[in-house]
Amino acid sequence: MMRQFALAAVLCLALAPPASAPMAGFPAVTDASRTEANGERIISLSAVVPVPPAEVWEVLTTPEGWVAHLGVARAAIDLRIDGVIETSYDAAVALGSPGTIKNQIVAYVPGRLLAIRNIQAPDGFTHAEEFGRTVTVITLTPVDGGTRIDLQGVGFVPGAAFDALYGQFHAGDAWTLQQLHDGLTSRP
Repeated sequence: MMRQFALAAVLCLALAPPASAPMAGFPAVTDASRTEANGERIISLSAVVPVPPAEVWEVLTTPEGWVAHLGVARAAIDLRIDGVIETSYDAAVALGSPGTIKNQIVAYVPGRLLAIRNIQAPDGFTHAEEFGRTVTVITLTPVDGGTRIDLQGVGFVPGAAFDALYGQFHAGDAWTLQQLHDGLTSRP
């Protein structure tokens, strides 16, 4: 069921990008987030970087890329369907421990799309079970002079837990895109 949901979400998101506006506090990020008729909120953020999609893909799918450009201290990646991206923002937290973040790869198209869902939040993370019911879809589109990175978060249904998660990840995903933009823009 989750795989069917994720694949349907990927198809819908790829077909109809909404209008967007700059996001306050994150100058490189545009925000087209919205609420659907059924009350589900969609995080919809994008940024353009001056490098080809292959370079962005390398960042998203290698431990070195996550450490260098996505603000994590440790990372391990098993790039395959049902593979896992495991990270920690704390260098003292060993990979494989309960303190790491594990995101399962739901779908991917090399160089173009990565869909993930959380299967392990760090100890003490509030609403971990609900967060595991959301999916993040990242698409890379070649544009003149670089790549447009679109990040979509789906599955934020009405309810207090999802309200809190939406607020946290709307800002957190914007921070991540800004970090990625800044790191790739400052490359020699």
